[in-house]
Amino acid sequence: MNPADLVLTAADGAAFWLPVAWLGVIGFGVLMYVLLDGFVLGLGILAPLAEDSDQLDHMMNTAAPIWDGNETWLVLGGAGLFAAFPLAYSVVLTALYLPLLIMLIALIFRGVAFEFRFKAKRTRHVWDAAFIWGSIVATFAQGVLLGAFIEGIKVENRQFAGGAFDWLAPFPLFCGAGLVAGYAMLGCAWLLMKTEGKLRHKMYKLMLPLTSLLLLFIAVVSIWTPLAHESIAQRWFTLPNLFYFIPVPTLVAVTILGIVRAVHLKIDWQPFVLTLVLIALAYTGLAISLWPNIIPPAVSIWEASAPASSQAFALVGVVFMVPIILIYTAYSYWVFRGKVKVGEGYH
Repeated sequence: MNPADLVLTAADGAAFWLPVAWLGVIGFGVLMYVLLDGFVLGLGILAPLAEDSDQLDHMMNTAAPIWDGNETWLVLGGAGLFAAFPLAYSVVLTALYLPLLIMLIALIFRGVAFEFRFKAKRTRHVWDAAFIWGSIVATFAQGVLLGAFIEGIKVENRQFAGGAFDWLAPFPLFCGAGLVAGYAMLGCAWLLMKTEGKLRHKMYKLMLPLTSLLLLFIAVVSIWTPLAHESIAQRWFTLPNLFYFIPVPTLVAVTILGIVRAVHLKIDWQPFVLTLVLIALAYTGLAISLWPNIIPPAVSIWEASAPASSQAFALVGVVFMVPIILIYTAYSYWVFRGKVKVGEGYH
């Protein structure tokens, strides 16, 4: 093979693998955000169940030292999409700007309320409401974004060709409700691991009903998507793919059984870890269904990607930054490990 052919082969390899690597980076960032900020949003969803202000303080103090670092992963996902797949960034944000804007505003209210309610006296009830509704609305909007993305985005001539309210449809709204249930379950499992006494006892009574509710949502989505999208049905239910992917639903069933067992045996840390695994498995199923499209149903990562030179340049920064973020995140969770007692707080 002459040198020119070697250069061409290397360029072809980079053009194939760099988009795959960037999809992995973005997917990892979004998954980390869902896992880490999911339980904090879940605390807001469960906050109306608090008996009084002191119990709500207890719930919030379990996450107060570490919650604000979670948005780092959301920024990584968004910035990565802009850098590596500018076409997808343009189309997806144009199609879904309304639920995205609603989500960001709700996250701002949730974040401000998290800090302000500990300082406020006369207006604490206002910030309590902002924390609760900010968490619920942000979670619901994220589910709507996910559902609208799965439903597909109409693209013509490399531009969004749909309407501003295409996301306002049954499947995205159903996914919004499902994510509220999922984050509530994640928050419940977090409180099992981090609290004692009456609050822990209350969460144990709530854990299995939330598990059943989330399992119902997962089952409906798992039936709905292949019925509505032939490509997803072919991906999952044709041979030999069926044999390759059957471990995912099998592991979901095993994980659910593990959660039930951990609740009955009252092993405080296991429900949280297994709920993280359950959400990661659902995320894996989503990735299998949509691969290799970054703008469903028809625009692939290679069609939407930036020039290979741009992706390679940006990837160098990611290689250095992601390990730093992971080390910082792991260290912060390690420092604030263990149970949080009533009356203890970061503020």
